[in-house]
Amino acid sequence: MRYSPADVPDQTGRFVIVTGGNGGTGFETAKVLATKGAEVLIAARDAKKGERAVQEIRRMTPGAQVRFERLDLSSQADVARFAEARRAEGRRIDVLINNAGIMALPKRQASADGHELQLATNFLGHFALTARLLPLLKGGRTVQLSSIKHRSGRIHLDDLNLERGYGDWKAYDQSKLAMLMFALELDRRSRANGWGVTSVAAHPGYARTGLIGAGPLGSRPVSRFMFSVVYRPFIEPLISHSAADGALPILMAATAPDVSPGGYYGPTTGKELKGPAGPVGMKPHARDEVTAAALWESAERLTGVRFG
Repeated sequence: MRYSPADVPDQTGRFVIVTGGNGGTGFETAKVLATKGAEVLIAARDAKKGERAVQEIRRMTPGAQVRFERLDLSSQADVARFAEARRAEGRRIDVLINNAGIMALPKRQASADGHELQLATNFLGHFALTARLLPLLKGGRTVQLSSIKHRSGRIHLDDLNLERGYGDWKAYDQSKLAMLMFALELDRRSRANGWGVTSVAAHPGYARTGLIGAGPLGSRPVSRFMFSVVYRPFIEPLISHSAADGALPILMAATAPDVSPGGYYGPTTGKELKGPAGPVGMKPHARDEVTAAALWESAERLTGVRFG
């Protein structure tokens, strides 16, 4: 039977944080969770879009417990500020959905901390956020957003910031492989250290959001023209699904009672570009425990944040 929002269990009394919940699959995820009774905190960089997302969810579900707080995941100082505010509130976090991301920036950009921007936003920010919120996540669940692009990703341990050979997709693929490896390593370390956190990963397939247009296909005049006139109306519908459908694997990973710790969820047909949500496979290099441990140590060094 095809998984749908109707299969999401009642979330009354649960507190969920969704990074990047102001648009795309993050918004669709936050919307369903709020509809199911969860208290949802949307954490994102764009305050205007964030407040608009909150208003839209409240319009669709009067009385929804949803709010917005600004969070720039590329800034370690902002991650620390956001996490400290949550710890001051003392509210237990039932689910942390690390969804926010940027894709395939044509030119290498650096964060305020000097890290390659896709690594900083997609992975390092979420790594540090999870570590800083760990005391509030006991007995809870984390969902790390990966991608089918993890398949072509490689962890460049000798040059994580790609200072010696940047490529737009090279950086994106590395960041999404890092998120998948982080989910698996967090599961291993949680079980070994008794942290009590269920760690899983998910990917939305090819969901029709603003990510593609904002990145690889919308950055140059010719690309923007081809994207709007040819790609979006004729090609994209054949190989993609809606943002709402892309959110289903995320919702399954975040709420299914029988979720497998260390599991990976995504579309199960169409080479995982689209289709029904369910458990999916991953490339063998994503399960490399030696590289995952080295990546973890590098992330602790780059962020200055340690787990436990």
